[in-house]
Amino acid sequence: MLDVAVIEEAAAAEASLDPIRSRILAALAEPGSAAMLAGRLGLPRQKVNYHLEELERHRLVELAEERRKGNVTERIYRAVATSYVISPSALAAVSPDPSRAPDQLSARWFLALGARLVQEVGSLLTGTSRAGRRLATFGIDAEVRFATAADRAAFADELAQAVADLVGRYHDEAAPEGRNHRMVIGLHQIPAPSSAAAGTSAGPEQQSGGTHTTESDAGQEHRG
Repeated sequence: MLDVAVIEEAAAAEASLDPIRSRILAALAEPGSAAMLAGRLGLPRQKVNYHLEELERHRLVELAEERRKGNVTERIYRAVATSYVISPSALAAVSPDPSRAPDQLSARWFLALGARLVQEVGSLLTGTSRAGRRLATFGIDAEVRFATAADRAAFADELAQAVADLVGRYHDEAAPEGRNHRMVIGLHQIPAPSSAAAGTSAGPEQQSGGTHTTESDAGQEHRG
């Protein structure tokens, strides 16, 4: 079972978002049959069977084993992953494109960068998983607490300069065997726990001391 599976097809995304099917996916972190799931979830077995067939059709669950009980064969299913991420490619016609209006200070552009990161890394991860290979990535996750907004701005300036220096030092456009990588560095305010639980966006006065997070991730792109 994978830690994370990427859903790239619109039909599969729709299937996973159905409330009953999402409960079945969660329950199948531990393998089970339709009868076992019906008991766990308090649902009719016939309904569970129907939803299992749909989830299997979209490759969100898989057959783990078959058990023979007299004249009956019991099919045991398991989820293909413990968690799922829906790629923006599932909404290809309306997925965010950060190249449309690049603006380092725009939260919407930042969100578009994140969407592109999920789409690109998700696609690469799906391909390498099927080939039985590992995807080369590197990530940094850290928190920094700024005393003032001026400190935050100064930090952003120094970070931008440091990244520009590193990119200039290591980028080799003429390398015949080189592979292109994309690096995304983000800085955003961490919502207070109460705001996150309520699904709301809190202003600076609602935050716990203006805490921030810095995150960097580089995903390998395969060329040719």
